[in-house]
Amino acid sequence: MNVDIITERIPNRKAKEIYERICRQTTVSKTELLEQSGMTVSTLTRLLEELTVQGLILESGFGASTGGRRPILYEKNPAYAYVFGLEISRTLSKLVLVDLGMKKLDTKSWTMTAEMTPDVLIRLIVEEVKRMLAAHHLHSSSVLGIGIGAVGPVDRLSGTILEPSYFPAKGWRNVEICRQLTGELGIPALLDNGANTAILAESWHQRTQSFRHLLYIHAGIGLRSSMVSEGKVIYGAVDMEGSVGQMIIQTDGVAHRNTSGNYGALESYASLYAIEKAARSALKQGRSTVLSHLVDDPEQVTYLHVLEALKKNDPLVVEIITEAATYFGIGLANLLNILHPEKVILGGPLIAGGELFFQTATQVAIRKTYYYPAYQVVFSKGQLGEEALAIGAAVMVMDQLVRL
Repeated sequence: MNVDIITERIPNRKAKEIYERICRQTTVSKTELLEQSGMTVSTLTRLLEELTVQGLILESGFGASTGGRRPILYEKNPAYAYVFGLEISRTLSKLVLVDLGMKKLDTKSWTMTAEMTPDVLIRLIVEEVKRMLAAHHLHSSSVLGIGIGAVGPVDRLSGTILEPSYFPAKGWRNVEICRQLTGELGIPALLDNGANTAILAESWHQRTQSFRHLLYIHAGIGLRSSMVSEGKVIYGAVDMEGSVGQMIIQTDGVAHRNTSGNYGALESYASLYAIEKAARSALKQGRSTVLSHLVDDPEQVTYLHVLEALKKNDPLVVEIITEAATYFGIGLANLLNILHPEKVILGGPLIAGGELFFQTATQVAIRKTYYYPAYQVVFSKGQLGEEALAIGAAVMVMDQLVRL
């Protein structure tokens, strides 16, 4: 099913412009829309009437009077339609049902085990979509579509997950996820990599603020990045999601765990893999650490064990996390010196694991940023946390309403 079916819900280009302006603001008056759009009163009046009749916008009361009649206020109608957002990651996949105000109505998560092949996950997703629709008394005709934020690389145009690394289950190669879900559910499906959907969610959440250039980095099993400028995701010639992890920070450094990776790549120093490797190595060396009481075999150490030791302020683990965060901060400084974003949003397990990694990394990045303090960048953990990828996938579908 072609996604044009979403785009065509608002066929008029000027109507799309007005709808987008209303969506970007909590409420807005007709006077403000006139000033922002430069349209004539008659044109704007007609477009507002059309959007209201369609149910896309609502009259939401009156604004303050400036001497004459109080202006009518308009807002987006969140109940016009509903959207599914789906995250497919290496450790967890998550489905959310939201309205057009991105209010979460329902959610379901699955752990990505060695048994979670594409066929198994798709079957579970289809069953859950049908359950959610029934539970909330919704017909599929009221659903705009399902957005998917997946581990890259992906082919957005064909809706295919290409060759992602490190999935626990087999079969995650050239998965035509959009075609399969549309065939099973009869609703449009859109795909992008998870870093892009996450930054879409954060950008939408902060839409009333003045930040124009946002950088997002997800630090977990690998490193994933994306950037938004003027509300639009920046795309390269190919899917760039995991490229930041291949940034070389030491030319004769550690060999990458994947033979196609670079020596001295950032990912080899600042990732779950790198931290677990360092912890296992320290245990084998006989270093004194709380970790030795948590596992019998050094090879059994996981990031969860590291976090448990960190909570006890274990000196070895503090050292390992600080070193990984320092390398991450160096990579982050490189990005700041090239891209100069106004705000950097950091997410993923390494960021969620505690303040030590976040604070160390951002302090190192600031010290190594060329134009600091003249260039001031804001660092944030984001507002949506673990929901960002799935919510952003829903935002991606919603944005098709205003696509030309």
